[in-house]
Amino acid sequence: MLKIFVDTEFTDFIDTHLISIGLASASGEEFYAEVPYPEQVCSPFVRMVVIPMLGMMANAACSAEELRSRLLSWLNLVRTRGADIEICFDYQTDWDLFADALDYRVPNWCHPRLVANEINELLRYEFHQKNSLPEHHALYDAQANRYAFRERPSTDS
Repeated sequence: MLKIFVDTEFTDFIDTHLISIGLASASGEEFYAEVPYPEQVCSPFVRMVVIPMLGMMANAACSAEELRSRLLSWLNLVRTRGADIEICFDYQTDWDLFADALDYRVPNWCHPRLVANEINELLRYEFHQKNSLPEHHALYDAQANRYAFRERPSTDS
C-alpha cells in the first residue's frame, strides 16, 4: 500500500482551523496548499513561526472548497491502479484536519495510520538541517516524516 505522509499547520490547539496542508508520498509526489484562516485565533507561536512562511509557494493559496477538489484530484493521481493508500500522520490533529479538508468524505481507499512511534526524530532533524528547510511548514514536515519513517516489523503471527 502506498504511504502518503500528511502534515498540517493550524491556528491553535484550542480553536483549531487549518492554515496549510502538505502531503509527501513514498513514491515522491507532493502536494501543498494554504487556505484562509481566522487570524484572530492564531496562537502567538503560529503568528511568529508559521504565518511568515506562508505565500512562498506558487499556486498554493486556495479556498477551503477548492482544497477538497485539489486534494481528491491529487490523491487519485498518485494512486497506483486503484490501490488503497495509507495516510500516515504523527499527530491526530493532522488526520482530523485532513478529513475536515475533505468535508469528512474521505475515500474508502484512504486508510489512516498513526506513525508517531515509527518516525526517527534524529532523522527528522537531519532532514531539516541537511536541506536547510525550517520546521513548522506543512510540506517540509511531511517530507521530513517521509524521510524519517522507519517501519517497525509486525508482531502479528
